[in-house]
Amino acid sequence: MDMILVFSFLFLSLISQIQSKPTLTANPRTLSKSGDSVLIQWSGINSPSKLDWLGLYSPPDSAHDNFIGYKFLSSSPTWESGSGSFSLPLTSLRSNYTFRIFRWTESEVDPGFHDQDHNPLPGTKHLLAESEAVGFETGRGPEQIHLSLTGRDGEMRVMFVAEDPEERYVRYGEKGGRWRSDVAVARAGRYEREDMCHAPANQSFGWRDPGWIFDAIVSGLKDGVKYYYQVGSESKGWSSTRSFVSPDKRSNKLVAFLFGDMGAPTPYLTFSRTQDESISTMKWILRDIEALGDKPTFVSHIGDISYARGYSWLWDEFFNLIEPVASKVPYHVCIGNHEYDWPAQPWKPDWAKSVYGTDGGGECGVPYSLRFNMPGSSSEPTGTRAPATRNLYYSFDMGPVHFVYMSTETNFLPGSNQYNFLKHDLESVDRMKTPFVVFQGHRPMYTTGVDIKDAPLRERMIEHLEPLLVKNNVNLALWGHVHRYERFCPLKNFTCGSSGQKEEDWEALPVHVVIGMGGQDWQPKWEPRPDHPDDPVFPQPKRSLYRTGEFGYTRLVATRKKLTLSFVGNHDGEVHDTVEISASGRVLNGNDEHNGKVGAVHKIDATHYSLPHYVWGGSILVLGGFIGYVLGFVSHARRQVAQGRGWTLVKTQET
Repeated sequence: MDMILVFSFLFLSLISQIQSKPTLTANPRTLSKSGDSVLIQWSGINSPSKLDWLGLYSPPDSAHDNFIGYKFLSSSPTWESGSGSFSLPLTSLRSNYTFRIFRWTESEVDPGFHDQDHNPLPGTKHLLAESEAVGFETGRGPEQIHLSLTGRDGEMRVMFVAEDPEERYVRYGEKGGRWRSDVAVARAGRYEREDMCHAPANQSFGWRDPGWIFDAIVSGLKDGVKYYYQVGSESKGWSSTRSFVSPDKRSNKLVAFLFGDMGAPTPYLTFSRTQDESISTMKWILRDIEALGDKPTFVSHIGDISYARGYSWLWDEFFNLIEPVASKVPYHVCIGNHEYDWPAQPWKPDWAKSVYGTDGGGECGVPYSLRFNMPGSSSEPTGTRAPATRNLYYSFDMGPVHFVYMSTETNFLPGSNQYNFLKHDLESVDRMKTPFVVFQGHRPMYTTGVDIKDAPLRERMIEHLEPLLVKNNVNLALWGHVHRYERFCPLKNFTCGSSGQKEEDWEALPVHVVIGMGGQDWQPKWEPRPDHPDDPVFPQPKRSLYRTGEFGYTRLVATRKKLTLSFVGNHDGEVHDTVEISASGRVLNGNDEHNGKVGAVHKIDATHYSLPHYVWGGSILVLGGFIGYVLGFVSHARRQVAQGRGWTLVKTQET
């Protein structure tokens, strides 16, 4: 009888343990395309904690600490009951996803395992539950479609990503769905983990298979005509029908959209900093493109593209974000520090040791070089087994504007291939054909930011490149890197030239504008310190006519007589600053004290402040905030994660 009781007790205990084991489900099990959502549901979690978390894994056999991203279960309103749910949109990584729930405690915080902002990443010692796999439909056609100009009349480049190298095509025509004989064969290529040059890009926690990158050129296009197209194949499936308007070399008007420094948003936390602000940037630009109707235009993204920084799947997230725009209009880029820089990069002169570091996350320019294909043939060897870095410097005409792109990450000094290209290109512009010249690069020649590590580079740009811009009457110089919008007066060697608005003598000088506000990092505020109300932390010299910490983009409108550049803010999609330049180089407006726009900051003559003085002030604030954050993290971890997405970001101006 005693033995029966013992066995009965053991049996009931076993049943109780089985019944109390947490469950985790994800539905639907098959998604039709990138961006579709899966519903994550869980139950049966005993003594739920605010640090319980869900990890996303792709491919499904990834090690526990090789998650794509994570979310704390406390983001579900019912988490305290041990059950909950949330919906997650998923981007196809050409492999299935699984989801795992872990318990993590404050005593297990590992300061050596942290994200880009030094927030501890969650531990994986205690697995509570794992879901079945979620995948994507086959035969849905390629994704990540994006366009670019080739620099040749009657052509458009179409690029996309697929899961294998089987031959794919672009079929196109003036009537959607009526595909006659207009078909372009796409060339397939890819890069491997061994091509990456440093961690995390070449490590298991950063690397994911990038798929096959396809590149096709559609030709025989008429000027200014709307074309419909699909990418794919009969055996693997075709994409949905897209459209673009071909460039029109006869056009005397152009509208374009320009910004720098835009990353990829993610619906989860991950190793690298991401931000939702880029969603607004794309939303407003798409609004403007649709309002244009069937007129040719393009987008210019001048460096720091995706901010993947060695975490491969963030490139997929980025192209998923921009596809609605980039599959409709050409998307042009130039290289930034976060696509390229690594410790052993080929060009790193002694004076640049403070400039070039590890910002590329070990990618050494490879994903940037293969995922985009810009006009021209510029390239530089990497000095490793990786393919040469491409898309460094190039130019093209569109409407009445000649656009020039440079690389601030590779050699631009006299005697270099890049310098020779820029000099020849600027000297060869036909101003009767293109009255305006717009020059673009990533790191700015002029900025009022306090980060001094780029100072040696700025000095050499002003010494060697500014004379080319001035001599060849460049109208507009656009820069990224500093995460704000800032417009300067017409400049030469830090000195404002006269705009001629008051009928005085004037000289045509470039108007420099920093446009690195596309959507990355939290913006700093230019506010006086409480104990020094008359001394802003970041003094604004007189040459800086307008600056703001708001995210957004710029809209360029050019005719043969006038070029207008406007800053559009993301919070309302409205114009907050404008400058107009005539074809003669004369600044027509936007040169007044504050331009009457929201966001203009009280200007103080910087000559009243030595550089060390205001750098010191800004640095103390940043350092103090950072130290306070580090010391306070563990004790505040529970309160922070309860607020949703999670950790506090380290604020920077330039990154």
